[in-house]
Amino acid sequence: MRHIDMQTWSRRNHFRLFSSFNHPHFSMCVNVDVTAFYPFVKRNGYSLTVSMVYVISRASNAIPEFKQRIRGDQVIEHEIVNPGFSILIDKDLFSFCAVEYVENFSEFARGTEKNIADVKAHPNLEGNPEKDNVLYMSPIPWVSFTSFSHPMPLHPADSIPRFAWGKYFKESDILKMPLSVQGHHAVMDGIHMGRFYEKLQDYLHHPEVVLGAM
Repeated sequence: MRHIDMQTWSRRNHFRLFSSFNHPHFSMCVNVDVTAFYPFVKRNGYSLTVSMVYVISRASNAIPEFKQRIRGDQVIEHEIVNPGFSILIDKDLFSFCAVEYVENFSEFARGTEKNIADVKAHPNLEGNPEKDNVLYMSPIPWVSFTSFSHPMPLHPADSIPRFAWGKYFKESDILKMPLSVQGHHAVMDGIHMGRFYEKLQDYLHHPEVVLGAM
């Protein structure tokens, strides 16, 4: 973790401006191309949820702004940020599942599947408010959407990025999936979200390189 020098930081004025907003988050929703990714995942017997959590985490860890967090009037940047995502349990309820990000997909998938099993056996909605080296994710596989808004505290608004992806659909010969990204405007702008989507799309186009075969 490193502390950003607020005196020399290039976006210090943006930080001051957007930190004063009552609702400083903004979001984008893009239909990403999963034409190569989805069949590769299914052929190899991978979980689509685990695979999406992985590629989103990998892309986020490649973009500095997605690892930056606001602490009072200061900003820090984590070396690694880890995903936490919702999973469906009994009676149409959900539970939170937190995992550690590792770059090797096979290792990540094994650890994540174990955590999912543990959470299904012992569901909970408890988090650690002291930890901010996280990414919040929500799979919404029942519907395709064109926008998405996450619930979040606003006083103060936290700076943890939030993601949601929906039901895939076919458009001409392209398989697409809606993916929403929500971030704090004091630490990121549209260009940074654009870089995230660009990085993610490259992963989705080349699943054999990013995921490999277990």
